[in-house]
Amino acid sequence: MRKIGILALPGAQMLDISGPLDVFAEANIQIGYKAYALFVVGVSDRPIESSSGMRFLPDCTVDDAFDRFDTLLVAGAPGLKNTRYEAKIVDWIGRVAPNCRRYGSICTGALLLGASGLLDGRRVTTHWAVVDQLALACPAAEIEPDALHVRDGPLRTAAGVTAGLDLALSLVEEDCGLALAKDVASQLVMFFRRPGGQLQFSRRGEVRPAGRSVIQDIQRWLIAHPDEDARTATLANRSGLSARHFARIFSQELGMTPARWVEQIRIDLARGRLEAGDYPKQVAVAFGFKDIDTFRRAFQRQTGITPAVYRRRFGGMDEQTET
Repeated sequence: MRKIGILALPGAQMLDISGPLDVFAEANIQIGYKAYALFVVGVSDRPIESSSGMRFLPDCTVDDAFDRFDTLLVAGAPGLKNTRYEAKIVDWIGRVAPNCRRYGSICTGALLLGASGLLDGRRVTTHWAVVDQLALACPAAEIEPDALHVRDGPLRTAAGVTAGLDLALSLVEEDCGLALAKDVASQLVMFFRRPGGQLQFSRRGEVRPAGRSVIQDIQRWLIAHPDEDARTATLANRSGLSARHFARIFSQELGMTPARWVEQIRIDLARGRLEAGDYPKQVAVAFGFKDIDTFRRAFQRQTGITPAVYRRRFGGMDEQTET
């Protein structure tokens, strides 16, 4: 029997806790015996109030003496990105997690793992909204911003909320095999392998120019005219710079090539049109892609799914063929 511990702080998101626990509990049902013993770990023995206001009691606390967990997961909490972490919690994670067979986080729980020094030199993911914050806090970590969940040695991290279920299902597959994991997914009516990555769900917000003024002028022009010729040579000519010099300062200022930025901005803008119900072929023309196939490939690079799937999933539209 494997002991699974989930550390739940005040303000934790309920689904970050209950979702993985239900996956493990369903595995127990499907396998016919108690393969997993499940524990919620609290900071104290007082009721934990979740982000939704629901209250529940922990099974044990960080002050209790207990046998080591097989797996320890740190649940996320919306407030974690704006708070100072208690040294007591950070120290506890740093002591307990390395003694587990595997350990990890769900959503913003990665910030606590990072504060404990357990992400250094590791591949990791977290919720798209705190990727930059985690990168600043843990420069030695290799962050995969689009992944739903990541495995690196004993470390397991999930992007957040429903991705915690994906992570738990992958742990069941590791422990109990493919067939049982598929039975669990079927019973819980969830994807066994969810298509795409988390960037399809991210809201990057208003497109804002960045960098020095000559670069910002070009960015503003393209945002206003996304269907115009945006090859690097053309943009350089509009800026009055040579193509080589323009590409160099653009990469220095924004950390990416002009071509990559153009594709990213066009896809960001295209997403809004698809969500409004426009067809992929219309959107491809409106944002300067030479044909639907080029648009489809670019969209898939940025989001992990096709424009038609994105339109169905986020546009509230009936299923349509990809035209």
